[in-house]
Amino acid sequence: MTTPPERVANLSFWSGPVQPQTLGGGISNHNFTVEDGGETYVVRIGEDIPEHHVFRWNEVAASKAAFAAGISPELVHHEQGVLILRYIESETLTPEMVCERAQLERIVALIQRYHRDMPKHFRGPALIFWPFHVMRDYTARLNDENSRMIPELPRLSAAADKLERAVGQIDLVFGHNDLLAANLLDDGDRLWLIDWEYGAYSSPLFDLGNLASNNELKRADEQWLLEAYFDRPLDDGLWRSYAAMKCASLLRETMWSMVAEIHSPLDFDYAAYTDEYLQRFDGIYAAVDQEVGLS
Repeated sequence: MTTPPERVANLSFWSGPVQPQTLGGGISNHNFTVEDGGETYVVRIGEDIPEHHVFRWNEVAASKAAFAAGISPELVHHEQGVLILRYIESETLTPEMVCERAQLERIVALIQRYHRDMPKHFRGPALIFWPFHVMRDYTARLNDENSRMIPELPRLSAAADKLERAVGQIDLVFGHNDLLAANLLDDGDRLWLIDWEYGAYSSPLFDLGNLASNNELKRADEQWLLEAYFDRPLDDGLWRSYAAMKCASLLRETMWSMVAEIHSPLDFDYAAYTDEYLQRFDGIYAAVDQEVGLS
């Protein structure tokens, strides 16, 4: 069987022999850097992941739109299971860096920009990312496939239903939906956003809550984030909707890992990841329920 590095090395795109170098950080794809013809590229190896609603044709379309909008590096080649993008000489952000107010100001401006501009450039059919649909689908799959987490599913499904009601009506934007610090790059002059496999129309609250939960923003920074994004004072209704969506982001990530435990071929401790995120979700859900009332 051909290994991912061999597959990358054998791509017809290259002008001559190349030596792929593993690029760490991904937990759903294999990633490499390749030097060829005096340029450096990033290669992502990954097939469709239907159990996670990931389809590479959508990632290709979103990547092209993000480049056209000036958000992401250029996608220069794609074929079945392969994306090749230009490498950006940059520093990958960490959660600690995301939490710095000066950096957070740049990030919220970037979020506003792609929420506004991506629809101008996206071509072809587009997906909807609604975390509550995703979690219902995950629940059915986990039950069908005899997950070790089946005893937890009834209470988690009930929590998801309460969160969906608390979110209420939403605006629709084109979201990234996976705002890990590792997907934000700083080249010294500007920020870049990478990895559009979950790119789809969604609520702006998901990206904001996802950013906060992934990077563990403090309460004051969350309040600042909402006021900066929406350009208005924070009120109880917005805070309740946001807090519910942040919980939904944590729960969706937890259930994503439950499914990955069963399906992912990558060498990663998904069980430990599930347990960590479930503990985080339970703590934040209890705090939000006490504060805003989710019943």
